[in-house]
Amino acid sequence: MYAFQSKYIVVEGAIGAGKTSLVLQLSKRYQARTILEVVEENPFLPRFYEDIKGYAFRTQIFFLLSRYDQQIKATQQDLFQQLSFSDYMFAKDRIFAHLNLSGNELAMYEHLFQIMCRDIPSPDIIIYLRASTNLLMKRIMLRDRPFERRISFGYLERLNNNYEDYFNNKQNFPNSKLITFNADELDFVGNKRDLELICEKLQQKDKE
Repeated sequence: MYAFQSKYIVVEGAIGAGKTSLVLQLSKRYQARTILEVVEENPFLPRFYEDIKGYAFRTQIFFLLSRYDQQIKATQQDLFQQLSFSDYMFAKDRIFAHLNLSGNELAMYEHLFQIMCRDIPSPDIIIYLRASTNLLMKRIMLRDRPFERRISFGYLERLNNNYEDYFNNKQNFPNSKLITFNADELDFVGNKRDLELICEKLQQKDKE
């Protein structure tokens, strides 16, 4: 089995890109730990997509605190000192915040985020799953989570654009290596060759 130099690898992408599915495949392949985001625990999320403006700040702050708590616990347990795959990076919270918040709410969020991010380790490698908005919407509809049923195509398109802008700017993740895959062209759950391709590229990136 390949021995990674990297210890903390995250898979990122917009809602429905396949982050958790890929993390589970990779952690099984490399016998690594997983750090999975718990989305369903946010009590404001079901109302958020019904009234984005009214529930954006509460939803965003809950996610920020929840993700911070999980990352700090992982750090204290030395999970980042052994090979770990996660289906989110702490900084992804900011991608959503800049889509959902504005004015004083965004300023307050930024103040909190900048304080918290000092304590969070950067991923060694980020796997970015780029996906078309059509694919994202299709997958969201197929998995049929109750709180995601009101996600509009327009909202998803804006989120997808924000992800593209974020990962096109290396200054957003200066301490992490980036590898990008087109999720529209890969089936890493049903096609072993596609998973092998991802593993090969990941191992190459680890050696750089």
